[in-house]
Amino acid sequence: MATQLDKSRLDTGTLDIHPMTPAIGAEILNIDLGVPDIADRVPEIRAALLKYGVIFFRDQNLTQEQHIAFARHFGELEIHPATPRDQPNPEVLRIAHGPDSRGQENNWHSDVTWRECPSLGSILYAREVPPVGGDTLFANMHLAYERLSEQMQRFCEGLTAVHDIARVFARRLGKAPEELHAKYPPMHHPVIRTHPETGERAIYVNVGFTSHIEGLSDKESRWLLDHLYATAMDVEIQCRFRWRENSIAFWDNRVCQHLAVSDYFPARRVMERVTIAGDRPYLEG
Repeated sequence: MATQLDKSRLDTGTLDIHPMTPAIGAEILNIDLGVPDIADRVPEIRAALLKYGVIFFRDQNLTQEQHIAFARHFGELEIHPATPRDQPNPEVLRIAHGPDSRGQENNWHSDVTWRECPSLGSILYAREVPPVGGDTLFANMHLAYERLSEQMQRFCEGLTAVHDIARVFARRLGKAPEELHAKYPPMHHPVIRTHPETGERAIYVNVGFTSHIEGLSDKESRWLLDHLYATAMDVEIQCRFRWRENSIAFWDNRVCQHLAVSDYFPARRVMERVTIAGDRPYLEG
């Protein structure tokens, strides 16, 4: 196995950090992500992201351009196929639900696993939130892996799963699966992946985009996927974030899954997401 990073040695500098749960998540207080010298704090923020899996910021007041600029400190940015072509800032994916649109992100998933190189992380900014509801939950999929039996770990480490954009976006974008597959063919990723920076292993299948596990019968694949999906539902590996306007969540897509609770209909919830490109998932060792 790859050597795991000792997270206690990560240097988060002078950040004012308040952990959410023992398993995952932390709020970082008293910082303005829009200041010109925010680059000086990026190494500390990256360390906090690796240590806690998802980090949260309150009381930000960012333009789209500042949101994009902050995200660029962590890597190249993706453009999502659901982003309108004529949008001024194509790096920003607007996720808006209200009286005419019920939220549809209410299942456990990792973002864009249908890409050859799924995202490193996502930075989600709350523009408008309902009076109550619309929380987002996050699960630590390394701990989910650790809670599997040793026999199940070894079995899953030898497996590959197929991830398909059409499972979610064919209907949302009004396109045939074959049309989407021409540009985004189904991808084959290990069921258990190694985090490229921490060395931790994590379960890397999700309800949204994983279609099946190669080499298993349909019945075997469905049983195993359902078993692995259910690991994210363990409350002892989760945190729950209650949004306020101008709050930000920044999660490590390589180790987290998340679920947006769609309990606020018909109230409005408007979020903007900028996503940082990652690398191809692999299993080391």
